[in-house]
Amino acid sequence: MERIVKDTTANPAPLGLLGFGATTLLLNLHNAGLFGLNDMIMMMGLFYGGFVQIIAGIQENKKGNTFGATAFTSYGAFWWTLVGVWVLNKAGYMAADHIALGSYMFVWGIVTLIFFIGTLNGPTIGKIVFGSVTLLFVLLGLHFFFESASLGKIAGYVGIVAGLSAMYEAAALILNEKYGKVILPM
Repeated sequence: MERIVKDTTANPAPLGLLGFGATTLLLNLHNAGLFGLNDMIMMMGLFYGGFVQIIAGIQENKKGNTFGATAFTSYGAFWWTLVGVWVLNKAGYMAADHIALGSYMFVWGIVTLIFFIGTLNGPTIGKIVFGSVTLLFVLLGLHFFFESASLGKIAGYVGIVAGLSAMYEAAALILNEKYGKVILPM
């Protein structure tokens, strides 16, 4: 007789979505011009955006969720590399120019487009999250390529939407599970 083991571990997606959403929101409040790039954003990038998303990705992997494992681990690494670029640029070591930074953002736009395509058969909120993040990376790439402050500011507003939509999805997953019914539609 085959023994069936029930998975009783928690859904790691809300953790990863909150790590991504809160960090994305904070950075894009900066991009929109509300405050300068600072240590608070860098620490969020290292720990909540980076470390926590990698943990969520590893947990998704254990659940057999290729999409979640790849997305959370990738964006955790994104935050770590972005903070690394900021720190190295600040130190004057291997400073990335505007073309390199634009290319970096476009590459992440391609990665995100792959994830966006993966959301097309799922809930609307996933399409909004990955669609807005794809647009964010394209706008950031153009911002750096053309050294355009206005494109950077527009990207900031798109990033605010992206961050808030990821946080909304996390809230929906948490509250819908906690109450056993749809509190926040997805």
